[in-house]
Amino acid sequence: MSAVLARWNDLPSEEAVKEILPCCGSAAWADGMVARRPFGDEATLLTASDETWRNLSEADWMEAFSSHPRIGELNAPQSASFRSSTWSMQEQQNVTASGEDIKLALARANQDYEQRFNHTFIVCATGKSVAEILQILRQRLENDEPTELCEAAEQQRQITRIRLKKWLAG
Repeated sequence: MSAVLARWNDLPSEEAVKEILPCCGSAAWADGMVARRPFGDEATLLTASDETWRNLSEADWMEAFSSHPRIGELNAPQSASFRSSTWSMQEQQNVTASGEDIKLALARANQDYEQRFNHTFIVCATGKSVAEILQILRQRLENDEPTELCEAAEQQRQITRIRLKKWLAG
């Protein structure tokens, strides 16, 4: 068991929620994870995370989505923690290093997306080029609302898994 996980398993509930919340951004998810402690290893933690995430309400998903900056923007929402903001910057490093033309196209597509779906575009950006992300965003603009909500939730689930692994690595 990792030292981070062992220590977290023993924290008082309020502190444990505060520590794990940046991995997802949903208070209900963090509460659910704390309620399921103790975890013996990373695999069990990740499985519990997936199960907890899939059983949340749409409002809980939206809370998690709102903790992310727009793709291509460095400023995280005020509700995002320092750790969450730092992870977002790392995840979007390919986007922030791109040229102005593609950043403008991404900003316009983000705006179109938010007008259509009423939430921030969520994509697991780790390892993706800005061109790939823009293509994904444009494709997802074609989704109907229920399909897109499920896709955004799946992307958030993937982001959460990556962040949990980073958290465990210290």
